Amino acid sequence: MFRTLRRALCVAAALLLPLAGVQSARADVAAEAAGGGYWHTSGRQILDAAGQPVRIAGINWFGFETANHVVHGLWTRDYKSMIDQMKSLGYNTIRMPYSDDILKPGTMPDSINTDGKNTDLRGLTSLQVLDRIVAYAGQSGLKIVLDRHRPDAAGQSALWYTASVPESTWIANLKALATRYKGNSTVVGIDLHNEPHDPACWGCGDTSRDWRLAAQRAGNAVLSANPELLIMVEGVQSHNGVNGWWGGNLMGVAQYPVQLDVANRLVYSAHDYATSVAQQSWFSDPSFPANMPGIWDKYWGYIFKQNIAPVWLGEFGTTLQPSVDQKWLAELVKYLRSTSAYGADGFHWTFWSWNPNSGDTGGILKDDWQTVDTVKDGYLASIKAPGFDAGGPGPGGPGDPGGGNATCTAVYTVGSDWGGGFNAEVKVTNAGSVPLKSWKVTWTWSGSQKVTNMWNASHTQSGATVTAVNAAHNGTVPVGGSASFGLGGAPGGGAVPSVSCTAT
Repeated sequence: MFRTLRRALCVAAALLLPLAGVQSARADVAAEAAGGGYWHTSGRQILDAAGQPVRIAGINWFGFETANHVVHGLWTRDYKSMIDQMKSLGYNTIRMPYSDDILKPGTMPDSINTDGKNTDLRGLTSLQVLDRIVAYAGQSGLKIVLDRHRPDAAGQSALWYTASVPESTWIANLKALATRYKGNSTVVGIDLHNEPHDPACWGCGDTSRDWRLAAQRAGNAVLSANPELLIMVEGVQSHNGVNGWWGGNLMGVAQYPVQLDVANRLVYSAHDYATSVAQQSWFSDPSFPANMPGIWDKYWGYIFKQNIAPVWLGEFGTTLQPSVDQKWLAELVKYLRSTSAYGADGFHWTFWSWNPNSGDTGGILKDDWQTVDTVKDGYLASIKAPGFDAGGPGPGGPGDPGGGNATCTAVYTVGSDWGGGFNAEVKVTNAGSVPLKSWKVTWTWSGSQKVTNMWNASHTQSGATVTAVNAAHNGTVPVGGSASFGLGGAPGGGAVPSVSCTAT
């Protein structure tokens, strides 16, 4: 995402391109979760290691590309509770922007609260924190796409290199990340560079400006280090005199496709925004929003519709304040194809952003970093997709001899208390010798506190006594493992209650 508004860019609406030769695969969204192993492409679809189609339906969580050198919000919340909440809302993938600064030796994160939360991140470098996030996301069944967002924390760059970060550094760092996560299929792909824009070109042949040629060089370098990764290639701004969003113009693919040394690894990525980011000519067209499918077809949708390759809308977002933005988002969601009608045979996407502190768009979270903007999140409901398998049972799984006892413990921690209310987290740990299939936690407050909201668990409250039961995705806990849920309550000021945990 760019942080400054740019001038309105002219573009002519295109005729709709025909759907070429692919029948819509209406997957049963209630089927067993797909997503195991590394992924590859087949035509316009992404398939898992077993050949099942998958759909990226995710969220951008930024911060590693900034001067904090780490995802934002950890000054107020634990990273695990963030990921748990993403999963509970139905997002299955995190696009993780970073800058090359985090690959400099000894780069340390800033603004992480390790007092009672994020305690396992204390003293870690930025890359080590990224490792922890990747690990927990994988345990939770979420996938990660790494996004080289900026060459350094100072800001974005039009080209993939700058005077201080040459192409050789860019490629070396991409290869280093590909090597770092080789064998870890939680990291399914790398977005090579965020939002190339003028003077970047596509297919012009000038190696200092031709983004398509640079993407081939970098993509092949990544695949030489880890041939299993997906290579995400964004568009440019201008092609043959037609301007669009930064990174959103993929018109050049028709004549100059990216060619990689490893087949079935290429995903094209576009970005698209509304008027809260910048005004564009199509927003004031008398036919708006009916004109928008033709615009999207022209810039990037034809790649999907002609079965050339998968298309991933890596960023799209809005404050949702102007009515025109509301119409834009409703039309875009319809264009991306609902999961109920098309299964995984649709456009892939990651919404911008999880963070509330994106100035042009805001986020799915509100400014307290806890409360969900349910209106904004609700627009995305029809295109959310099934989550992925978090892997098989750990030690003591089914089939182990000798049976064993299912027992659990729970720890209740107050994360913040502002007098009129508070937030707390409860961590459930499997203290037995067999995996938990489900659990419930009970406590009784000493005052008049009431649960105002809860995530990653459901609850009932009778007087001061609260009973919380696991959600569908976190009831199974391996031996020695843990699951967490969070809650908001009011009023604040209550003592930490004693909690009991019952396992089955």
